[in-house]
Amino acid sequence: MSGNQPVEPPVAERQSCLSVYHGHERDDPYAWLRDPNWREAMRDPAQLAAPIRAYLEAENDYADAVMAPTAPFRDALFRELRGRIREDDSSVPMKDGSFYYYSRYREGGQHPLFCRREGVAEAPEVILLDGDSESAGHDYFRLGGVEHSPDHRYLAYAVDTSGAESWTIRIRDLESGTDLSDSIRDARGDFDWAADGRTLFYTVLDDDHRPKWVYRHRLGDDPATDPLVYEEPDDGFFVGMDKTESGRYLIISSHDHVTSEVRVIPADNPDAEPWLLLPRETGVEYDVADHGDHWLILTNRGAEDFRIVRAPVESPDPAAWEDVVAHEPGRLIQGMIAYRDYLVRVEIADALPSIVVRHMASGEEHTVSFDEDCYDLGVIPGYEFDTVTLRLTYSSFSTPTRVYDYDMATRGRMLRKEQEIPSGHDPDAYVTRRLFATAPDGERVPISLFHHRDVTPGPATPLLLYGYGSYGMIDLPGFSPLRLSLVNRGFVYAVAHVRGGKERGYRWYRDGKLARKPNTFSDYIACAERLIAAGYTTAGRITAHGGSAGGMLVGAVLNQRPELFHAAVADVPFVDVLNTMLDPSLPLTPPEWPEWGNPIEDASAYQGILAYSPYDNVRAQYYPHILVTAGVSDPRVTYWEPAKWVARLRTLKQDDNLLLLRTNMSAGHGGPGGRFDFLEEVAYRYAFILMVYGYQETQADG
Repeated sequence: MSGNQPVEPPVAERQSCLSVYHGHERDDPYAWLRDPNWREAMRDPAQLAAPIRAYLEAENDYADAVMAPTAPFRDALFRELRGRIREDDSSVPMKDGSFYYYSRYREGGQHPLFCRREGVAEAPEVILLDGDSESAGHDYFRLGGVEHSPDHRYLAYAVDTSGAESWTIRIRDLESGTDLSDSIRDARGDFDWAADGRTLFYTVLDDDHRPKWVYRHRLGDDPATDPLVYEEPDDGFFVGMDKTESGRYLIISSHDHVTSEVRVIPADNPDAEPWLLLPRETGVEYDVADHGDHWLILTNRGAEDFRIVRAPVESPDPAAWEDVVAHEPGRLIQGMIAYRDYLVRVEIADALPSIVVRHMASGEEHTVSFDEDCYDLGVIPGYEFDTVTLRLTYSSFSTPTRVYDYDMATRGRMLRKEQEIPSGHDPDAYVTRRLFATAPDGERVPISLFHHRDVTPGPATPLLLYGYGSYGMIDLPGFSPLRLSLVNRGFVYAVAHVRGGKERGYRWYRDGKLARKPNTFSDYIACAERLIAAGYTTAGRITAHGGSAGGMLVGAVLNQRPELFHAAVADVPFVDVLNTMLDPSLPLTPPEWPEWGNPIEDASAYQGILAYSPYDNVRAQYYPHILVTAGVSDPRVTYWEPAKWVARLRTLKQDDNLLLLRTNMSAGHGGPGGRFDFLEEVAYRYAFILMVYGYQETQADG
């Protein structure tokens, strides 16, 4: 394979578009790539304006021409990736009353099947919903929420057939196996049943694609007449639906990235008015569970890394609070699950998670422990409140995902499933490490990495460095069979746990947002330099990888330190940060001002974003090989952000390295809906990386 460019890349037309904010004038010559009718194009990509479509298709044609020599290798990579997936995989059945619910795939199937068995786990299977059948006739298809009614008679499910995350909710009568006429459009895709099994609460998107309303639907009624339950008055807040683990209360949550507010409705009285528990306070987040006559409240009020308090159901005011789990700086409580006799919480400190089980009556606590240095850990709440069984998941870079049933009383654990790698996998064939980099301000930044045991890293070793670092999202070193296609070919795979996430507590997030956002980029650069200094690679041998806000990280560090990198992959990258934050009509802009700042009203926020926004800081210099992806139906990072960024890079970069833009013309932020279609995209990405490092088709996996 060769990186020689067989055809000339397209050059986007420049059209001057001047704007002035806070006395500063900017020219955005590629603003024309933003379709004035982008809402319509997002829902139906065929509506995209012809000149814009022509440019995106020209970029796709160019990328296809460049990548054409890799076609046989891509096919081999796809088969390799597919060979690591058990095609008829299924989840561990989850008990709910006399039924056992689970999902599975059929051999060769793209979409999941939702099934149940009655009485015992070995009873005959009943297929409730067949994703493969439902997807027939759609260019794009993805299933969202799937929830059975409390009496097990009905199944509500959400489908997206455009990639725009505008869901249609349908309801299936499980006795007849047919759908009711109750079809709810333009929904968010989250919903919950009331206790009667005939009433469904759901959220609806406004014209700006923001979940703004909660409605109540009774089976058999015309959805157009459904009564409004709650309307969110603030464009910067999203609403969502949930239910407490006990099933006693329906939860309406309003939130942005730093503030939340909860209203509850008794599940056995769905006509009741929502009851506001605690009014929103800027910067205060809280979540609730009910336990007997009390609320359990997980909150950062007076506790940066969160605490859990108890308050009477009838008076949840802070004056009535008593600590259940006190605040401990540096130990972030990520979430809690309340069972009848136990309270389970997930904590994280120094990018290592733990699960703590508390016996409610005695207050006795214990931690569920694991042995590896770097790992990922999670809990699956389940359907039953009165249980001693906690279902948890564990994996690491080298250890495939294991599902355990943990007895909270005896502390025994039963392995229910281990992720199968049909083509074979030996966890002992890999080395996992934890390093720390030192940021310019002295902070210690964790790095998780792994490589094949047969590889002795050195200056010639290729290394992929993944990063995200926004919204408080946490990237832990869990297992992915996909990465093995790089690691088995001699790559070191590393994750930089940079500020902007919460791997080291809420402070880690606070120090990587707003005016402190540049810490995210300097942390990532420090991680690259630490890996070089530790002998895992050398400058110019690293691939930077990130998606969405992680793609913004990639764009920012390429502008600042391009010489560190040999290649970069930016998936649906959020790179036109300033223009997006200046446009309140876009779906995510008002809710994200607490994350990035409001450059419309705040001159310092304007200047701060301007200083790092990848699109605004492209300059005449060397850039490494770059692959960029986009989706026309993407409501989170609109397609024109990566398109504009690539157009500017083409004009200014001073090298002959590859720059490819691949736009999915019928999908959105998450890429294709089918699991094998997704693997084809991964094969494309890996073929690009391996091509620019000079790997040959004959170099097989392992």
